[in-house]
Amino acid sequence: MTKTSTTQAVLPVDEVVAAARELARAGRWQRASALLDAAATAEPHGRAALAVAGAEIALEHDWFGGTDTVDKRIAAAYKALAETTAPVGVWDLDFVRLRHTYFRLLLGDGTFRFGPAGKDPGELAELRRCAQELCERADDDVRRGWARLYLGLIVDNLFAEREAAPAHYELALSAGESGDDLLAREALRHLGDHDHDDLDHARARERWTRATALGARAGNVPGTLSQQLLLAVLARDRGDEAGAAALATEVARWAGAIGAVRIEAQATGFLAGVDPTAGPEDES
Repeated sequence: MTKTSTTQAVLPVDEVVAAARELARAGRWQRASALLDAAATAEPHGRAALAVAGAEIALEHDWFGGTDTVDKRIAAAYKALAETTAPVGVWDLDFVRLRHTYFRLLLGDGTFRFGPAGKDPGELAELRRCAQELCERADDDVRRGWARLYLGLIVDNLFAEREAAPAHYELALSAGESGDDLLAREALRHLGDHDHDDLDHARARERWTRATALGARAGNVPGTLSQQLLLAVLARDRGDEAGAAALATEVARWAGAIGAVRIEAQATGFLAGVDPTAGPEDES
């Protein structure tokens, strides 16, 4: 149980964490973090659960909002976990750390840097090994699916082994369809990207429209906006520039309103003619 310092309301920790995650999915990252920080519990496992959720939400904020807050949250969560008697939550925090490393290597100086060029080969190999280990350590299908998804992303975007990635995404999709709309949405997003690269626009549209609906059903506002931008890409591909521009304009407006600066930048770039799906070969 936990209680807030201002109202003294007694609430289950799991409910506080669930509410914070729902707020974060809606793009209310600061409110979500404030909720977790306001909660207090004397129970070590409860403190650890709050801290791990705080790290997860900080990572999402950094990714969409361009902030830099997750390192301190990760360190605090590992400290909280060290005070518990059972390793509950360790896998989840290790997964946050893996995602953080992946994002750092992909973004570099703030711009997307696909492929292994300019990156430490040893760090890349260690990240891949950690993803494989998380697949093996996962204690349920959904967690295993998330680890498999990120193994695919690492192979795809950091090692540039494009042909090897879809098999990982397919496994992630299967796990997501068994009980996690957000996981299924992510897998469909990246499978659709491969369809698009293969010029199978009908298949890409099928996957991307389904991913958009799944993200919306899960309350994932920034993720749904990023999916809408991919639908704008398809509109441009079929010659509907007016439709593509109208959709991208609204994506930019909405993303700016919630502070999702990376999506806003991608949408404004798209309006200027930049393809957000371009790979390293297209950018060279």
